[in-house]
Amino acid sequence: MVGDLSEIAIWDPDEVEILVNRGTHPHDLIREIHAILTIDLGAPNIPGAGLRCFCGMQVELPSDLEPVTAASRAQTL
Repeated sequence: MVGDLSEIAIWDPDEVEILVNRGTHPHDLIREIHAILTIDLGAPNIPGAGLRCFCGMQVELPSDLEPVTAASRAQTL
């Protein structure tokens, strides 16, 4: 299991979704999603193939996932 990783991305099997902490860097998010898919769910680990579901289909991330900058995390009053 991915128990030794931080809890940036958490797979919720009851909801069939992955909850992501706000402000997470996309690189860290993709690394943890990859670990959830391959280690916890048994997805194929094919170098260079991107994120794959346990059924072998490619996993598409939401198009609004963008790198987080300091300006986008600024608090508003």
